[in-house]
Amino acid sequence: MPALRIHQFPCLADNYGYLVHDPDSGLTASIDSPDAEAIERELAGQGWKLDYILNTHHHADHAGGNLRLKQSTGCTIVGARADADRIPGIDLMVADGDSFTLGRHAARIIETPGHTRAHVCYLFEADRAAFVGDTLFSMGCGRLFEGTPAQMWKSLQKIMQLPDETRIYCAHEYTQSNGRFALGLEPENPALRARLQEVAALRAAGQPTVPSTLGTEKATNPFLRPASPALRAGLGLASASDTEVFAETRRRKDRF
Repeated sequence: MPALRIHQFPCLADNYGYLVHDPDSGLTASIDSPDAEAIERELAGQGWKLDYILNTHHHADHAGGNLRLKQSTGCTIVGARADADRIPGIDLMVADGDSFTLGRHAARIIETPGHTRAHVCYLFEADRAAFVGDTLFSMGCGRLFEGTPAQMWKSLQKIMQLPDETRIYCAHEYTQSNGRFALGLEPENPALRARLQEVAALRAAGQPTVPSTLGTEKATNPFLRPASPALRAGLGLASASDTEVFAETRRRKDRF
């Protein structure tokens, strides 16, 4: 089976758009709709027709182009059943454990509340590609606008169970700032220092820092590392629960 084709492009201030395409069927899905005009331009450049929008959550920089794209292409809009009232133009409602198929490529739905009350991720397991929206960033995670630290930590643990080689496609280019914050918590982490050098080189060359891999995130992302003795020591939470360590890490990032 031909591999799923993933076309990544920058849009808005710091978003990434993603078009995923099944070469066999010719079907194409956009992960979210941050910028309808940019998506239409990239579709034309690839010679693809839009069949689906797979929404991760309802925020305007993720679902703001839904209605324009639905009107212009007739695409089907997929989103969380638990947030159906806030996903513009939703047609197909999904929940945790459901499967969405794009031609011969299947995506498993993973509910990851925390950033919003009903965020979902799309995992194309055979292609080792996870589209995680604003739940997980390279060396970061989404702000807790609607959820609790306990909810978000539980959601991140779901993602952490995936194979280390899973590519993590997040929705924003926040990596350098996230890395500076992470280094303040674990200044002696060699994997983190190496990652920061790699990121600096990529950005200097005008290249994206995503996708990363889950293995890289486990080694460098403080929000996936509440068990780290060094991070715990830096926070003064040596004997706290993982949830408490995660919550304090998130509070500090909010003030960073």
